[in-house]
Amino acid sequence: MMEITIKGQHALHEEVRQAKFCTGCGACVNLCPYHAAHGDQIVMLHACDIKEGRCYAYCPRTPTDMDSLRKQLFNTEDMMPEVGAMKGFYVVRAGDEKLRSGAQHGGTVTALMILAMQEGFIDSAIVADEGDGLLPKGITVNIPDEIGKKGKSRFVVSPNVAEFNALAWVGGRKIGIVATPCQALALGKMRAKPVPTHAERIDQLKLVIGLFCGWALSWEKLSALIRSKGVDLKDIEGMDIPPSKYQLLQVYTKKGTVDIPLDEVDPACVRGACHYCPDMTAEFADISVGSARLPEGWDVAKGWNQVITRTSLGEQLLALARSKGVLEFRKVPKGNLERLKKASMSKKKTAEKNLAIRNGQPKDNINMDSQNPGLDNV
Repeated sequence: MMEITIKGQHALHEEVRQAKFCTGCGACVNLCPYHAAHGDQIVMLHACDIKEGRCYAYCPRTPTDMDSLRKQLFNTEDMMPEVGAMKGFYVVRAGDEKLRSGAQHGGTVTALMILAMQEGFIDSAIVADEGDGLLPKGITVNIPDEIGKKGKSRFVVSPNVAEFNALAWVGGRKIGIVATPCQALALGKMRAKPVPTHAERIDQLKLVIGLFCGWALSWEKLSALIRSKGVDLKDIEGMDIPPSKYQLLQVYTKKGTVDIPLDEVDPACVRGACHYCPDMTAEFADISVGSARLPEGWDVAKGWNQVITRTSLGEQLLALARSKGVLEFRKVPKGNLERLKKASMSKKKTAEKNLAIRNGQPKDNINMDSQNPGLDNV
């Protein structure tokens, strides 16, 4: 077991924010008045002299005993070195065609969140809302029908964990949240209750639905790039990134689709912290959801999702969705899981290499599991 030292705000500022490791997840916001989300950045408003801060303890980019955390949250027999805990792997989509048309890909995340609220698993859902000028924000939704209006991605980080902290402060809720991998890790660290102050608030977290994520984009840089293509941000209706062979960011506008080559997006617009993230599949969620890969090609695949269930709750919710027809299931194509595992391990290796180059240390870097057999040859 690693010896983890919990430090305070000064160390968080030095080791994460100044070091450009901050993911913008919002885990340090709304715990106290000293941090805030501004644009797509987290800023320090006032200095704090607490020696062991929740801000440091919950941050997904401070040192973490990943092996110990996994053992606390998941069954060890479910663990896979490439993608984390896995109880089941599925290809699904929302059964409601109208819901699918307004959501990203198959609408699975939206359908599951609505079902969780209707069935009493949760009474509040934290999701990303569109905001102004491509800048998303975390909001709380308490009415199932409203969840379906928040299903589009802009590939810009939304500080959803800050919204969780604010809602948990009020208390008395059963909260579900849609989270990126770094946000799911922050929530996993909260669930481990590393500091006693207000630790009971995390018990309100009942469901985490994670999103597959290769990287997130800088709001300011993405906005500038899209404007340079002659697109008014107000005209944007959606965005997508097809499979890697296309090498495109597609921007859907009221006037048609604008294709932007990915080599103009990465590295120009990718957040620096994403180059050091080893998690592609949101390994600390109850259920993880990403775009599907199907033999029929992208035009069909973009209407479906790949789903990993990681906990008993995740399996229970997915089984309920099947029995009620909330989700449609199709047979997982041969080789899909192996391709996903390969892609996920590639992200881990890339993160390890980037950290080694930056830190001059081949192993035991921040948030990497040195015991992971998949990294032996890094």
